[in-house]
Amino acid sequence: MTDSASLVRPDRRAELAAGLARVRTRIADACAAVGRDRTEVTMIAVTKTYPAADVIALAGLGVTDVGENRDQEAAPKAEQVALAGVAPRWHFIGRLQRNKVKSVVRYADVVQSVDSVRLASALDAATTGRRDRPLEVFVQVSIDGDPSRGGSVADCADPDIGLGPVTAAVAASAGLRLAGLMAVAPLGWEPERAFARLATIAETVRAEHPQAVGLSAGMSGDLEAAIGHGATHVRVGSALLGMRPTLR
Repeated sequence: MTDSASLVRPDRRAELAAGLARVRTRIADACAAVGRDRTEVTMIAVTKTYPAADVIALAGLGVTDVGENRDQEAAPKAEQVALAGVAPRWHFIGRLQRNKVKSVVRYADVVQSVDSVRLASALDAATTGRRDRPLEVFVQVSIDGDPSRGGSVADCADPDIGLGPVTAAVAASAGLRLAGLMAVAPLGWEPERAFARLATIAETVRAEHPQAVGLSAGMSGDLEAAIGHGATHVRVGSALLGMRPTLR
């Protein structure tokens, strides 16, 4: 086990602490504005392109949930963090290819981007022999009905990407647990409009699956609007960690 404190520069820890304080204040203010309890909202630190040392520092500051978008980055990072004796709750939030599911189920506690019956089935199969508890799943929904950027589609007859079939497939899977829905505000949509639409979709899903109470919505630029419409999880990157390093 590595001494985790030695991996984090004091100046970087101070930067992260300041960013975290600002984000926590924003979340608390957004909850207060709509009469919600602050404990209803979980902040997920989106650490894609940032080093394992940042994850370790954030954990030391009290961050419990971390999100990653790409398995090729997330898998080794999760291993590094574990070797340092740190155990955050890992959320896989990017588009997931079926050939990556065996890797992802080994370290992820939650997958937030399930958008097809085929992907749900592949994840369910991959959990066998690789996990000692069900994998939590948020079904990604396309708010504007365009699945090209990822997301199942409400009121869609396609048996693979229709929201109804996807949520039903997850709920029926022995190795998965349906936690709720995830979405990203579509380009060109005002956040209020996008998250109001998402809240309506979520209400319909909960009527069929009462356990699906989670709603992952809102990022650095629009988390207040998401919280105003019932988000239980917000995914925060740049507002917390600063400008992203360039992807290579």
